[in-house]
Amino acid sequence: MISKDTAGNEYEVTAADLTWRPAAYGIVIHKTAILLVEENGKFHLPGGGVELGEDPKETVVREVSEESGIVVTNPRLLDANSSFFTWENLGQAQSFTHVHSLLLYYLCDFNGGTLGETQLDEYESLTDLMAKWVDIAKLDEVVVGTTVDWRPVVKRVLAAQRAKL
Repeated sequence: MISKDTAGNEYEVTAADLTWRPAAYGIVIHKTAILLVEENGKFHLPGGGVELGEDPKETVVREVSEESGIVVTNPRLLDANSSFFTWENLGQAQSFTHVHSLLLYYLCDFNGGTLGETQLDEYESLTDLMAKWVDIAKLDEVVVGTTVDWRPVVKRVLAAQRAKL
């Protein structure tokens, strides 16, 4: 199978090369903005890996808080996707991790918190992660920083919200 990194490089891998990683991501919309995490000029939804024994709903609440300082409640599963992606292990030239990820997207209710009060893990603290509220009108201008474009899921949420008005 083919695994890609965020730069679009492809790696031919076998199942034995892969690490399994279910992950939960939060879609948090407040007023006219969406909560995103910027890393090296590219954006992704706040979220991350589901820990063994952890409910994915708990994961998304935890990850949003850790990466942004924002508190969310009431996560509702909207969509799921699967991806094969590769990242270079920081500090280890030519050392890669190949992952088969199940991506779970949750719509979450904004419940307060302070943007920037983060609790990043070891890997995240080595990168330039910065949570931001981004104007929803600029969603198409955002450069996606993951191997899966999450914007279509967000657009379905926005369309459903407009239909209710």
